[in-house]
Amino acid sequence: MDPLDDFRSVSFRQDNTSKLVYWLGQGPAVLVLSEMPGITPRVADFARRIVAAGYTAVMPSLFGVDGKPPSNGYLAASGSKGCVSREFVAFATGKSSPITTWLRALAAHAHHECGGPGVGVVGMCFSGGFALAMMVDERVLVPVLSQPAMPLPVGAARKRDLSVSADELRIVKERTAAGACVIGLRFTHDPLVPVERFDRLRAELGDGFIGIEIDSAPGNEHGFAKDAHSVLTEEFSDEPGHPTHDAFELVLEHLRRKLQVAERPT
Repeated sequence: MDPLDDFRSVSFRQDNTSKLVYWLGQGPAVLVLSEMPGITPRVADFARRIVAAGYTAVMPSLFGVDGKPPSNGYLAASGSKGCVSREFVAFATGKSSPITTWLRALAAHAHHECGGPGVGVVGMCFSGGFALAMMVDERVLVPVLSQPAMPLPVGAARKRDLSVSADELRIVKERTAAGACVIGLRFTHDPLVPVERFDRLRAELGDGFIGIEIDSAPGNEHGFAKDAHSVLTEEFSDEPGHPTHDAFELVLEHLRRKLQVAERPT
């Protein structure tokens, strides 16, 4: 069974870049930016949860094989290609990935197609920081950085880096000072998302940053491995009271407030 057969797929072109984008649902748009290795079945399931809450999930194919389940070999192959691609910045500090220009154009297109006050963006892992860079467009009302792993945290400078330029960070700070809010999600012992990165977000954005850090220390209550990584997909539990469920509910709360979609009865 094709794990994406309920989505419609359309190619979106901006300048010289064309990529396949999967669409599902009705209501204001929420861009779902997949983690490595790509649009896995659980990333698609996350998009469906967004749809069930009253939104249009807009899911671009950025890397990997769409619909393919994750494996160690697949993750290694996809990650290696992403690290050397000119579209992404895996190691450089103080700059955003070139793909964010295309993503901002997609966000503008999705807003035009779906209406509403603006759009939400959920970035994950390799794409986690893209949501922050996309805030230079005022249509991005709910940026969610789920386990933002770039630049890869090799060395002290990269651990603190936010994968945006100084000019982009200035605009983000202006927007949060005016009432916008950035949401960050991570596991406490995730080696790819160091605490220094969230400390920097708090220092730069103050009350404009809501950081949710889920305990993954040895012996933690919910049995997370200390290298637990994917808050909204691979580690997600839909059980009320589970910390990943609570994190997702926080994301929905901000989407409802900013995109003005009424809560659906359960």
